[in-house]
Amino acid sequence: MRILVTGGAGFIGSNFVHYVLAETDHSVTVLDSLTYAGNLASLEGLPAERYEFVKGDITDAPLVNELFARHDAVVHYAAESHNDNSLDDPRPFLETNIIGTYTLLEAARKHDIRFHHISTDEVYGDLELDDPARFTETTPYNPSSPYSSTKAGSDLLVRAWVRSFGVKATISNCSNNYGPYQHVEKFIPRQITNVLRGERPKLYGSGENVRDWIHANDHSSAVLTVLEKGVIGETYLIGADGEKNNKDVVELILSTLGQPSDAYDHVTDRPGHDLRYAIDSTRLRTELGWEPQYADFEAGLADTVAWYRDNEAWWAPQKDATEARYKAQGQ
Repeated sequence: MRILVTGGAGFIGSNFVHYVLAETDHSVTVLDSLTYAGNLASLEGLPAERYEFVKGDITDAPLVNELFARHDAVVHYAAESHNDNSLDDPRPFLETNIIGTYTLLEAARKHDIRFHHISTDEVYGDLELDDPARFTETTPYNPSSPYSSTKAGSDLLVRAWVRSFGVKATISNCSNNYGPYQHVEKFIPRQITNVLRGERPKLYGSGENVRDWIHANDHSSAVLTVLEKGVIGETYLIGADGEKNNKDVVELILSTLGQPSDAYDHVTDRPGHDLRYAIDSTRLRTELGWEPQYADFEAGLADTVAWYRDNEAWWAPQKDATEARYKAQGQ
């Protein structure tokens, strides 16, 4: 296949591009506007005969149509995705996540192209810490931030374009990703790079909030599975049974880097901070036969810590500006 990957210079998009080019014979074109979260360094070393980069915005309809006309499938990762930024300025989230997705869906409709939409478990809101339930494909949407609400809106657009116009689309909602090439504004790489710089990690509130972690390679293999085997119009939840509270994750990072496990600071909690996410990926596993490679979170985290230790040249240019922004927010 000739696959167009929107947002392919971002974290999970770039991991997907590396995975596809390493594990298949498909060719990939990346469309990315290279906002602060996009990084061409994340795409270095790819085979030139099977990889192309196009700088552009997913709201640019003429460009989107030109690209759709020469590809067999589209995987739509491009999104504004940082919750803290959405609380500070929601508008870019509306532009990219809603208008951008609409623009892509109209092109998919015109060119009758296979379309897979990447979403998040945050569209479902959160669960109580002591609730045994997990999110499923039928869990009602209950987003709590500008970010998650715009992702929920984009999911609903995809469903509507499937039903109303016959667009050949699927959706996946994934739990929190970790792994190489993640911007240092995000929780795990921020804590790792703080420790590597001799600074104390920062923990929102009490740190009891639970996230369901999945390695980006496992997310990539799941997305490729859905693209190749998924039923049109269906939604698949992607998770690797990686529930950990933030306090435990910070302490594990510190221990992995040879530091005392309590060498971190508590900061004021984020407004509307979701309590717990948990994914039930039974459908993906039973119907499509997918299984995660990184079932052991501690092993996956150790690999991630090693990657950040070995790739300071990749993350150092982002670090100072990111910490200055957090400091201005009191975090």
